[in-house]
Amino acid sequence: MTATATTPRVPADSRGPRASRVGRVTGSPVLRLVVKRLLMAIPIMLGVTVLTFWVLSLIPGNAAQQLLGPEATPEDIALLEQQLGLDKPGVVRYLEWLQGAVTGDLGQSIVSRQPVSEILSQRLPVTGEIVLLAFVVSLVLAIPVALLAAHKPDGVMDRISMVVSTLGLSVANYVLALLLVLVFAVTLGWLPAIGFVPLEDGLWPNLRSMILPSAAIGLPLFCFYTRFLRGDLVDQMQQEEYVTTARAKGVGSWSVLIKHAFRNSSFGLITIVGLNLGALIGGTVIIEQIFALPGIGQMLLQAINTRDFVVVQAAVVIFALVAVLANLIVDLLYAVLDPRIRYGSS
Repeated sequence: MTATATTPRVPADSRGPRASRVGRVTGSPVLRLVVKRLLMAIPIMLGVTVLTFWVLSLIPGNAAQQLLGPEATPEDIALLEQQLGLDKPGVVRYLEWLQGAVTGDLGQSIVSRQPVSEILSQRLPVTGEIVLLAFVVSLVLAIPVALLAAHKPDGVMDRISMVVSTLGLSVANYVLALLLVLVFAVTLGWLPAIGFVPLEDGLWPNLRSMILPSAAIGLPLFCFYTRFLRGDLVDQMQQEEYVTTARAKGVGSWSVLIKHAFRNSSFGLITIVGLNLGALIGGTVIIEQIFALPGIGQMLLQAINTRDFVVVQAAVVIFALVAVLANLIVDLLYAVLDPRIRYGSS
């Protein structure tokens, strides 16, 4: 479901200063880029909805059978299916859903009869806060640790970061979540094991309820980003000619690392972050179940169990939309970091 980020093409500039302004980030090129990516997103989103609807149709049972229970008669099930519109052909139900989705109406939950948009407005902030905290914490920690490790390869900090990264990547996030609950909630009693406190009830109570789930997602990300960025930085420092030139001019090693090597390595980091975002939101399903958080992931599991396919369809659309927007942001950041980048056009 995750769209592949566009790999930037940085042409060799041999035509003087004028050539370097070809891809300058001005209003018109950026606008064309945004329009182009949004137009590309239309068939992607349409394909996701068709594939999801088809896969859901293969799952045995429906919401009518789940609501009435195993002792319901075929006549009762048929009557409820007619009332819920489940007796219509699959193509008709999909087209009716698509017609509403285009206008912003994602339909009603088959089970609760609550508008899906209302359910999403209640659940999205929870999942969004988990993902945002996990990303912020992982990047804030990973960048300085990777810089320290790359400054002296095979040094003490480098060896420590490699050991920690290997250990962090070896543990699944749901296992890490259980370990965090055992240590910080059960043993030490510092943080709550389950539950969610809305931001309206106070900033600190809200953060206390989100620390453990965000850490369960963010720590593996921190390990992955640290290892990736450290390797790229070391490669930049050892192979690139501009590093040799800067050192020959007397530029300090820290300045070369931060101002030159890190700027180039940021392209790879941005790409990885953009590609991870869609998968990361999908990964919150297990974490939200462990910590009993009322987010999109918990909603998705409940909808699958009750065969509430309208809600499932909406959740998958949200995941795909986030992935498409993440890749659009990555493309824009490429252009901001290097205005020479051209996106397949002269």
